[in-house]
Amino acid sequence: MEDFLRMLVRSLIMYAYLMFIIRLMGKREIGQVSLFDLVVSIVIAEIAAFTIDDLEMPLYHGLGPILLLALTQIVISYASMKSRRFRDFVDGKPSILIERGKIRDREMRAHRYNIDDLFMQLREKDILDVSEVEFAYLEPSGKLSVVKKPERQPLTPEDLGIPPKVKDVHPLPVIMDGEVITENLKRTGKDERWLREELRARGIARPEDVFLMTLDREGTVYLDLKDEAECPPAPSSGSDGSEPCSSTPRREGGG
Repeated sequence: MEDFLRMLVRSLIMYAYLMFIIRLMGKREIGQVSLFDLVVSIVIAEIAAFTIDDLEMPLYHGLGPILLLALTQIVISYASMKSRRFRDFVDGKPSILIERGKIRDREMRAHRYNIDDLFMQLREKDILDVSEVEFAYLEPSGKLSVVKKPERQPLTPEDLGIPPKVKDVHPLPVIMDGEVITENLKRTGKDERWLREELRARGIARPEDVFLMTLDREGTVYLDLKDEAECPPAPSSGSDGSEPCSSTPRREGGG
């Protein structure tokens, strides 16, 4: 029983330590990690597992090598930022698999990339005909980047001579799972007093009953209550005449 408790404690310590190490190594998408990042992650996982399992091993015998690997990864990442040649060595370079509608089978064989994988990724990009492709690059992450031929690309407002209409109407969450996101509320030019008045106008007593509420700079509100929260009866004279629990966006009259 004592060994089991020790293993639990070591597991919790290692979990917290690995969270710190991962934050230290920086944020990267799972699909964007380099070969070196992958090797470091695998070795760190193995060291952590052995450290937790072997109760005779002092804990610092595992923590030290993990920290060393993390620092090595940080140094290599910094060197990759400073030197393109070193970055190409560590991360690799993109390869052209399709050039002006012609599949480069030699490149595909070099990367052990079969034709089924190629067509699958083309279909994911809504391309069914290889002749539509000007260039297709196999990125170091394994993703396929495709550039269509000019005559196959969709028209843009610039092509039609229409000035694009740009509006900053990106909605921001101001309540998530009952918690008020004060930072986003300030970015929309509102405060918590306005928020509570808006909720009261919809018959909602407290933010804790709201699952999601978004607001953009033009005042458009989207509101969704938690499943366990009861929808209040519609007020006789609402500020906008909409259902209080309706998730249909509405626009504020003032801002």
